[in-house]
Amino acid sequence: MPTSSEFVALCRSQVSLLGQTFGASLSVVYLTEELVEGAETTLMAIAAYPESSSSLEKSGHLALPSADLPQLPAKTASTELPDTVTQETLSPANSLAEQRQFVLPLVHEGMVLGLLVTERDDRSWTNWERSQIEKIADTLALACVMDQRAQWLDHTHRQQRLSQTQQHDVLDNLLHQFRNPLTALRTFGKLLLRRLQPEDANREVATSIVRESDRLQELLLQFDQAIDLGEVDLISPDEPDFSDPSKSAIPLLPAGVLTASNLTLELCAIAEILQPLLVSARAIAQDKTLTIRTAIPELPLVIANSGALREVLSNLIDNALKYTPAGEQIHIRVDADDRVAIRVSDTGCGIPSQDLPRLFERHYRGVQAETDIPGTGLGLAIARRLIEQMQGEIEVFSPMQADGWVSQSDQPPANKGTTFVVWLRKGEV
Repeated sequence: MPTSSEFVALCRSQVSLLGQTFGASLSVVYLTEELVEGAETTLMAIAAYPESSSSLEKSGHLALPSADLPQLPAKTASTELPDTVTQETLSPANSLAEQRQFVLPLVHEGMVLGLLVTERDDRSWTNWERSQIEKIADTLALACVMDQRAQWLDHTHRQQRLSQTQQHDVLDNLLHQFRNPLTALRTFGKLLLRRLQPEDANREVATSIVRESDRLQELLLQFDQAIDLGEVDLISPDEPDFSDPSKSAIPLLPAGVLTASNLTLELCAIAEILQPLLVSARAIAQDKTLTIRTAIPELPLVIANSGALREVLSNLIDNALKYTPAGEQIHIRVDADDRVAIRVSDTGCGIPSQDLPRLFERHYRGVQAETDIPGTGLGLAIARRLIEQMQGEIEVFSPMQADGWVSQSDQPPANKGTTFVVWLRKGEV
């Protein structure tokens, strides 16, 4: 990476200090220009004192001082300073009393970054002057490393901004393309609903199509609100603005009402929330030859958020439908004691014990990640967060709990299945 103007200014101030304070007739700072394995080091001068020195070339680069200068050894890709290269080998071999030119390597953690060359014609250097020049070389080496790291971070930030902008555009395009088939699906559902007689058994399925398309429409609106940042909020990836922390990142996923930290709690009837979910679930279960059994008596209202609770129960029922093999059963039971409990049980293969402690982590799928069953590992993490915001609790038991079994006259299968229990507070009477 090229050096920054700030680092060049620092180098100029340091070589000027050598001339003005120590009477150096010529001082030059060189940096390694290119790192090629097995090739000799190429140096480029970035600062000199005096700037009007005859050693300045027409191209703007600086030539090495006329005095004999030991060459740096061929550099490896790691740029480590070989053990045979010491300050003595980089400096003329004559004694300190006669030495009038210093060649000091700019070294940081074994890495040769360049050279500091300084000389004076009228007198030799003292030990104290030599120690001060070595400190200047150490300062320049450290500043060079910090400058390169700062530029690397700036470059990385630009690349991240560009990647975020591209992802934002892709998401925007996908949502735009999603609108047309969603509108068509909603229209077909309404047309089908109009053509079915009230007593037709398929009318409930058509109603579910319209209801679920309305739900998708609400989620799409949340996406639009979350990603509608506007041109003011999207800074150019080539011109990062570090002065405003709010512009440091582009959100790729919407926050939405279902992940907000301030859900509005109200009195909710569990049966009213479960009923439309069960209509859709039974249609899917019929297609997969699954049996759904329910026990949902009239119970006290619970303190919850209807939209959030619908999302939680939808995730739990969808998981039961997804991971329960054909021919098995799903049981949904609601009862109350000090709190109201909603149990969703299945007679599937269950969850391995090693997966249970991490089941509610985002993107964690455990052994299910090795199957061809699609999933993102987000549903249970979202469910737990929403339940906690409603001041409730969610638990998982595998094998399933016997009290989640709807048919009390039958004996539930032993050491099989999974039960999720959602606990909610009762509403005040």
